[in-house]
Amino acid sequence: MAASPTSPPTHLLYLHGFRSSPGSFKARMLGGALEARRAAGLPTPLWACPQLPPSPAQAWADIAALTADWPRDTMAVVGSSLGGFYAAVTAERLGCRAAFVNPAVAPDRDLARYIGEQTAFHNPADRFFFRPEFIGELEALSPWPLTHPERHWALVAQGDEVLDWQEMVAHLQGTALTVLPGSDHAVSDFADHLPALMHWLGLA
Repeated sequence: MAASPTSPPTHLLYLHGFRSSPGSFKARMLGGALEARRAAGLPTPLWACPQLPPSPAQAWADIAALTADWPRDTMAVVGSSLGGFYAAVTAERLGCRAAFVNPAVAPDRDLARYIGEQTAFHNPADRFFFRPEFIGELEALSPWPLTHPERHWALVAQGDEVLDWQEMVAHLQGTALTVLPGSDHAVSDFADHLPALMHWLGLA
């Protein structure tokens, strides 16, 4: 298991999953923990949690633009599901630390069945079209294998009903990896694991 970072990040990015949004409960929980630190007068990183577009190429362009002036050695990114894939892309391309929560490791394969009109989880009235060309965009972004797994933290649930936990573990060897014996894709018990993430970030 990789050692915890010795200093907290100055900038922290959260990336949500497919059909999700900044309103995801994990994003809100992490944001709330940071706000509690700020309210207590503790050093708190700059926090960003953008709405990612359906196009993977555009999503990466947006992430790159958002973080363009962020210091690579003191920034960190947290991502869940498809956001975990984007977190790996960010870590590989920018050389920063990353934390993964049930990350999608082969979204080009897994999302092929979702081509067509989709609805957003947190606002069913919000619809978008997942286009066939997005599969090729995902293939072009593939960040595997991780160059510096020892820089990263990962949480994988054996009870994930969407993604293969063993496949995730195979891609995350060398990270500070915790495998949950149950839980689910959303990690509904995320509150139980947030302290470990905050500790790894140096924000305990």
